[in-house]
Formats: sequence, C-alpha cells, structure tokens
Amino acid sequence: MAPWSLWMPDRTTRERILDAALDLFGARGVDAVSLDEIARDVGVRKQTVLYWFDSKEALVDGVLEKVAAELVIVIDAAVRAAPDDPLDRIDAVVRAVFRPAVRRPALLGLVREVSRLSQSQADRLTGHISPLVERAVDYLAAEMAAGRLRTGDPRLIAALSYATVTGIATEPEALRTVGWTADAAGLRSLRDELRGFLRAALQP
Repeated sequence: MAPWSLWMPDRTTRERILDAALDLFGARGVDAVSLDEIARDVGVRKQTVLYWFDSKEALVDGVLEKVAAELVIVIDAAVRAAPDDPLDRIDAVVRAVFRPAVRRPALLGLVREVSRLSQSQADRLTGHISPLVERAVDYLAAEMAAGRLRTGDPRLIAALSYATVTGIATEPEALRTVGWTADAAGLRSLRDELRGFLRAALQP
C-alpha cells in the first residue's frame, strides 16, 4: 500500500472537484455547467476531472453520493447527542437536516436538480436515501408502538417531512406567494415551523 503522503493529495483533488461541482450544479443547474468550467474552478485540467470521473453523469452521481453520505453523518450525530425523548430526537434530526442548507445555499439548488435526473441516476440516489428513510420509519413505528408518540402512519409522516424539505427547492414560486424567501432567515423560519408541526402532530 502506498504511504499516506503519496495518495492523500489525489484524494484532496477529488474532494475539491466534488465541492466545486456541488456549488456550480446547485447555483446554475447540471445542464448549464460543463466539465471545463468545473476544472477551471478547481484549478486543474479537464483531463484531471475525467481521471476521477469518466463522465459528467459519473460526477453527478459522485456529488449526490457525497451529499447523502454527509447527511447520514449529521443525522447520526444529532441522534446520538439528543435526549432519549422521541420528540426531542425528531427535533434534533430536523435541525440537523436544515443546518447544511443554511450554511451552503447551493444545496437547495442541488435538491431542485434531483427532480430532473435521469431514471438511472434517480434510482441510484434512491439507493443512497432509502436506508435513511427506512430508519426513520422504523424508529417512528417503534416509538408509536411503545406509546411514546401518537399513533399514526409512520411512512406518511416521513414522506410529509421529506416533501417539506424538498419543496423548499422544487416549489420556490409557491413559497414566494406566502412571502417566504430562500435565504438563511427563511430557512430557519421554515425549519422551526416544521419542528413545531411535527411536535404537535406526534405528541402522545
């Protein structure tokens, strides 16, 4: 195995490519951004981008995989740090999911792009997200069975929460009609409304 000092720079280059692609795809859309632009933003040649990702589709997949993996990390950390009370844990997860978008607005644009993916890419993204959704559903079902949450359909509750988050990016016009703006303050406001809604809906 090569020493760490020999392969670490290449790993850093790959991460820089993913970060640049995330920001550009989120800001302008996947179709509007070329591999040449991503290479210029990173400060490398296009051939370097193609060394790590042999096509634009592969780069999109890499960006989506990166975002999904980071989401798993922030949710796991939120659950571990939260009190045992299920309402507090759900509240912590909602805050954790919104935190990256508040810090990095391009993530909203990336969510919007997800609705335009090819079927094969959408299927791969589902593969990354499905374990998270299933964990949420299993947790809600277990807490409902224990009487610590109001009994309901855990799949519908998880789906409504997911739709709220994705709707921020995919339905901006509908949100603007009620005076909502896609900035940090607007995101915090929507986050807090979702937190309050879930707590009221699930209080036993």
